[in-house]
Amino acid sequence: IAYLPNNIAKHEFRQLGYTQQHYIDNLGAQCYIIWNKIEVVIAFRGTEPDKWNDIKADLRAWLVPSPCGRIHKGFDIELTKLWPEINNKLAFILRKKKLYITGHSLGGAVATLCASRMMHHPSAAVDFLCTFGSPRVGNRKQVNSITTTHHRYVNNNDVVTSVPPALLTYKHHGEMKYINHYGNVRDLTLWQRIKDQFRGRLAALKKKVPFDGVYDHDIKYYIRYTSDTTD
Repeated sequence: IAYLPNNIAKHEFRQLGYTQQHYIDNLGAQCYIIWNKIEVVIAFRGTEPDKWNDIKADLRAWLVPSPCGRIHKGFDIELTKLWPEINNKLAFILRKKKLYITGHSLGGAVATLCASRMMHHPSAAVDFLCTFGSPRVGNRKQVNSITTTHHRYVNNNDVVTSVPPALLTYKHHGEMKYINHYGNVRDLTLWQRIKDQFRGRLAALKKKVPFDGVYDHDIKYYIRYTSDTTD
């Protein structure tokens, strides 16, 4: 829903039980804040291939200092664009409600950094962070400083989850929830994941799908494969 225009998204959010919503769009960075009497959700929009701002953010992949370590410059810039309005809005609506943060792709990375910033917020504690197809966001010191419970979904060969490369000292945060080739969330060993990823690539070649990693990144597959989970 975070990818939908504001006039359409508000109806979808109401169907989910969120009676109020606020859309933020600042210089190409976007998120929705939605809430009801019980909880608040911040949902960050991910990379849109036709938006130069999103591509530029992804490409700014050098690490810069943060209060807790080193983080991806492009993702930090995207969050900084949205932060003042997020901060101001939460001051009015949070009021002992539970706070959840989510996002897909670039939005997943920004969501993770948002949870990190919220740890230093005087009155906003993040109850749960859930991301889908998120790239790595920072170095080991940075991700180890984030104490928020985080379920990080990875769909088979999703290429975005493998960047920026670990060789540049980037690390992932959170508990990985791996979606296997058959669309099931499974707790697999490294060797089992390697075999499953090979199975996915082979199936893609048989279907004449040349870019399996891009195909697996599509949000529609994350929706399809995680909609029935109880995690």
